[in-house]
Amino acid sequence: MADYAAIERKAHTLRVIGKTVTYILLTFWALMVLFPFYWMVLSSVKTYSSYNGEYIPSFFTLTPTFQNYIDAFTTVDLGKYFLNTLIFTLATTAIMLVVIILAAFAFARLDFPGRSAAFALFLSLMMIPNELVIITNFVTITNWGLRNTFTGLILPSVTSVFYIYLLKENFGQIPEELYKAAKVDGTGDMKYLLKVMVPICRPTIITVVILKVIECWNSYVWPRLITDNPAYYLVSNGIQEIRENGFGRENIPAMMAAVVVISVPLIILFLIFRKKIMEGVSRGGTKG
Repeated sequence: MADYAAIERKAHTLRVIGKTVTYILLTFWALMVLFPFYWMVLSSVKTYSSYNGEYIPSFFTLTPTFQNYIDAFTTVDLGKYFLNTLIFTLATTAIMLVVIILAAFAFARLDFPGRSAAFALFLSLMMIPNELVIITNFVTITNWGLRNTFTGLILPSVTSVFYIYLLKENFGQIPEELYKAAKVDGTGDMKYLLKVMVPICRPTIITVVILKVIECWNSYVWPRLITDNPAYYLVSNGIQEIRENGFGRENIPAMMAAVVVISVPLIILFLIFRKKIMEGVSRGGTKG
């Protein structure tokens, strides 16, 4: 009994040490990840003179100011950039959701000749460099006369091979017997999709929506390439406009204030739906 108690104490001590080391490492990693955001917020509440007067960077300030945030909305039309981004994000995400759900259902449940070969060919599109796709899209949108339009911004982003694959794998986890039973009862494919498959796979769909919203909100290269009219700038492109024609390259605190304003919606979105994101990703990657 004495030996057993000693072994138990030793095992308990090892568990405590292991948890302590784990929490220390996680805390250190969290500080590394959060520090850039802290520095961004801190810089945004410093005045231009105090920021440039620091020979040694200060990690706090006793005289915070919110004038930089006021300047972010008054010096340039940041509100317009927000509205453009909201329209672009909502329209792109809604259209993409319809496309990927129908495509994933077709690959997961519909039996048509060459389905496996078509899906393999479809997945091979992920191997094409994004630069080649951008060039092709740019030529197409330009030839259609859709530059400096929301249609030109939205069209190239309404589908995703990865999201179709993720949703198809999720649909594939639903027993096929349910589909056959529904067909026997006279249920149409569309009704089965909307009443059975979509509700069951809601976590994955929510995850896809959130990831697409983040992708659209952070989109920079394509909007910058296809629009040269500030009336169609998104918030990511608006940052460059602010830097070039607004605050200037030297006014770092004002720039940081604009970046904080743009980043906050995504941070709030992630904090609210973080459990859904993890649940959806784990479900999409589990077979059986």
